[in-house]
Amino acid sequence: MTPQRRIGLDARELLGDATGVGRYLAELLGRWMVREDRHRRQFLLYAPGALPLQLEPGTAGLRIIGRGRGTWWEQTYLRRAVRDDRLNVFFAPAYTAPLGTGVPLAVTIHDISFVAHPEWFRAGEGLRRRWLTRRAAAAASVIFTDSQFSRGEIEAHLRADPGRIRVIPPGVTPRLPRVAPGTGREPLVLFVGSLFNRRGLPDLIDAFARATPDLPDSRLVIVGDDRTWPRQDLPSVAEQRGVASRTRFLRYVPDEELAGLYARASVFVFLSEYEGFGLTPLEALAAGVPPVVLDTPVAREVYRDAAFYVHAGDVRAAASAIRRLLLDARQGEPVVARGRDLLRLYSWEAAADATLAEIERIARP
Repeated sequence: MTPQRRIGLDARELLGDATGVGRYLAELLGRWMVREDRHRRQFLLYAPGALPLQLEPGTAGLRIIGRGRGTWWEQTYLRRAVRDDRLNVFFAPAYTAPLGTGVPLAVTIHDISFVAHPEWFRAGEGLRRRWLTRRAAAAASVIFTDSQFSRGEIEAHLRADPGRIRVIPPGVTPRLPRVAPGTGREPLVLFVGSLFNRRGLPDLIDAFARATPDLPDSRLVIVGDDRTWPRQDLPSVAEQRGVASRTRFLRYVPDEELAGLYARASVFVFLSEYEGFGLTPLEALAAGVPPVVLDTPVAREVYRDAAFYVHAGDVRAAASAIRRLLLDARQGEPVVARGRDLLRLYSWEAAADATLAEIERIARP
């Protein structure tokens, strides 16, 4: 019998609330564990604690190592374990990886905002992320990224060999069955995603205020952990714009509650000036919600004609789009209809197959 190929994974992003990279890894791993040929490989997950994930016996196992979950854990406990465990290949799903393991490395770099825009990050954090990501990219036999835009950024800023970069878009996991636009909807404007300065939350709040002075039942819900720097006092912005009583901030909501928000929302707004991909507007489309997004190259690549576009800084245009969609749900129907075809391009099954094929291509015998 051919021995199982041992594939190591940095699984710490699966700990705690499932966001961003954690969801990405969970979607891939969930499909890898149920493949018909799963007996051919063993996934060894490394984390500093127990994972809230059911692992397939004989196909995936967990090694709990060390303490903490930051750079020290990665470059000491994880590095030592990877070197000792006789792996065929190691997959790092979140920008950085343990260095000097002697094991073939695959790494996913979703975006390089911390390189392209260092002003958006604290000096120490930005320096650490740039240093580690550059070295992970240099060490990796294959670099995964989510879009052609990010591929160009990685080539330009990290000077990575284009032949080692693979663009594999993520899939979209519908949060609930599709409903017809306007059916059961409320005058709810929704944002979902970590709160970064580049995502234009003050402009969103301002646009909502401008769009709804005579719509007292309208509400704005902003879902995401506040990671703004320099720190933005977004509740104070809502207070100053006179919409504090109609604006709700939620750091995190479980999937069932998030599905309910998508089901009730009439508009999704994502005024981000820099993304590697931007998944939540696609989740909105999957739920039948028309998205309003900033007009950027990556947005045009990812959403194509299935979004309403506004230019950076044009709060008046964003307000106009929000108001039209709140007052007349039919305005969003063509965008949502085009979204049905668009969403067929983004498959977790295809992403999982393509990613695993590249990981196994670089594995040592």
